[in-house]
Amino acid sequence: MHLQHTIKAVVRRGDSHYTGECLEIAVVTQGKSLDETVANLQEAVALHLEGEDLAEWGLVPEPTLIVTMEVERGYARTETAVGG
Repeated sequence: MHLQHTIKAVVRRGDSHYTGECLEIAVVTQGKSLDETVANLQEAVALHLEGEDLAEWGLVPEPTLIVTMEVERGYARTETAVGG
């Protein structure tokens, strides 16, 4: 079985907050700033996976969180690897 080294998440800007959502696991959070949203994602992922057998989830121990931000048309797409 091939285990994934990353968990992918996307951050979207709303009217007053940013929303972060993981693609492979059921984690959604928000923050007032990008930094707060990414920190909240890291914490939420850690809590979600705490005490779990990561191999059963198809993940290596201590996977890296990769965050992609969706921005409005005309702006560049940004990816950041967090943790690991």
